[in-house]
Amino acid sequence: MSTLTSEDVHSGKATFWLVLSTVFWGGSFVFNKLGFRDIPPVTFLALRFALATLIMAPLCLPRLGRFNWQTLRNGFFVGCTLAATNLAFVLGVSGTSASRAGFLNNLFVLLIPLLCFLFWRERLDRWTIAGLILAMAGLWQLASGGMEGFNRGDVLSTLCALFIAFQVIAVSKILRGDEDIYLVSLVQFATVALVGGTLWLLLPSRPFSFSAVSAGSLAYCAIFPTVISFTLQNNFQRYTTPTKAGLIYTLDPVWSMMGGMSILGERLSASEWLGCGLIFGAVVLPLSVKRWRERKGGESCEGSEVVAEEAGGL
Repeated sequence: MSTLTSEDVHSGKATFWLVLSTVFWGGSFVFNKLGFRDIPPVTFLALRFALATLIMAPLCLPRLGRFNWQTLRNGFFVGCTLAATNLAFVLGVSGTSASRAGFLNNLFVLLIPLLCFLFWRERLDRWTIAGLILAMAGLWQLASGGMEGFNRGDVLSTLCALFIAFQVIAVSKILRGDEDIYLVSLVQFATVALVGGTLWLLLPSRPFSFSAVSAGSLAYCAIFPTVISFTLQNNFQRYTTPTKAGLIYTLDPVWSMMGGMSILGERLSASEWLGCGLIFGAVVLPLSVKRWRERKGGESCEGSEVVAEEAGGL
């Protein structure tokens, strides 16, 4: 009988905590939509990251001695990509269902290798190409399903996937291995709050108020999918491979769909079910092939994939 090694235990714990992170991220789709009933999307974004910054700040106090110009510069730059990502996210999810937005956002997994091919000529394998073709078929099905076809919220949710891909690549290309990721995160959160607050002041928006639902939704989004999920990801992702972590993160749209149906009463047409299924399969297919090759060739936490390096969630 085989015995569990410390590496197996770490891997099992990592899987549990990373799956829990996807539950929190998936829940953010539902709680954002609930919060938007009282608070406009851009205002909600600004308040969410302002609160996340206030929560993160005390955690970073013991680390302030390591804070320097490079941390500020890199955190601000990556924070700008995170701000673009979350701005597209809130505007997208406010205009479509949580179910559709979740699957569309998950297209970032396919867009990362595509962008790496376009800008850095990194190899694009045939399974990723097959995934892109499946994703296009899924988008076509979504466009033919629902009351409004492929609406403005769907377009923005797809754009959000592109910004997520840019944000993941920015983290991979800009941040160094010896940087304190907690301090960088603090700068990122503050940058998103600053961008959101500026847009809130400059753009016309309806008055907002706090109810128990909107205040609870704001607290949930600031604490669970932002501060807690980010901390879990950075603590436990190192104990698994990028490909396995990427497969775990494909659970995000499953939770958002379940939450949308059970809490928001969303329902999908046959074309929407097929479209979401094709997009899900498009993302899972290349990752599953890579994971099979990993298991066949031996586990390794090294690799060129940046798919699992997303910081902060949605």
